[in-house]
Amino acid sequence: MSAMDRGALIRALPYARRYARALTGSQSRGDEVVAEALKQVLASPPESLAVDPGARVALYGAIGDRVREAEATPAIDLSEMSMLQRMLLLLTALEEQPLTAAAAACRILPATAELELRLARDSLRTGVATRVLIIEDEPIIALDIQELVERCGHSVVGIAATEAEAVAIAEAERPGLVLADINLGAGGDGASAVARILKHLTAPVIFVTAYPERLLTGEAVEPAFVITKPFDPTTLAVATFQAVTRGVRPV
Repeated sequence: MSAMDRGALIRALPYARRYARALTGSQSRGDEVVAEALKQVLASPPESLAVDPGARVALYGAIGDRVREAEATPAIDLSEMSMLQRMLLLLTALEEQPLTAAAAACRILPATAELELRLARDSLRTGVATRVLIIEDEPIIALDIQELVERCGHSVVGIAATEAEAVAIAEAERPGLVLADINLGAGGDGASAVARILKHLTAPVIFVTAYPERLLTGEAVEPAFVITKPFDPTTLAVATFQAVTRGVRPV
């Protein structure tokens, strides 16, 4: 493999980690899958690895292969959404891949992907609802997130602008999902707030950041679910659905 090919894979790794973690609902399992997928891609490198989008699709595809192989007998899920449909939702919304690239990563035809994606989006409207804590220091952004969360069928138990407020609300309300900004300005650090909350609460966490690649370095304990700012309603709907139905562990 050429230096350019390896460079493309290295640049694609943060996005592969985000996808694998969101798909499995676990940082540790997601990173294991990425390591396995990387070996698969290196063993049979496609010619398209000379450009970043090709490297990303190659890794996404190998990740899907590993996850579907491990879940050959799917567990009963209240959401009734197949693994293929979850993959398509995450690839098109969270990873912002065009339908053709998502179809290629899922090893299916674009027409099949379009049908499965339509069914997956229908399932979002009947997904499992939960109680959400929002950690965001910008009032307007916080209200926008609250509206989006409620439109997804969830209820908001509180909005915290500081680390201290977040911890207090979490202790009092015991939310089923935490949606946290990383930078709280003078109010502290969102990651620190989440770390304190998870000492006494087991709940999935979705982090919001404008720079996901800085958060997904593989050098420390990191979130399983990451949304890139700015995000649209569909991205948030997909992330919350996946977090609630798959994210039983914070890491």
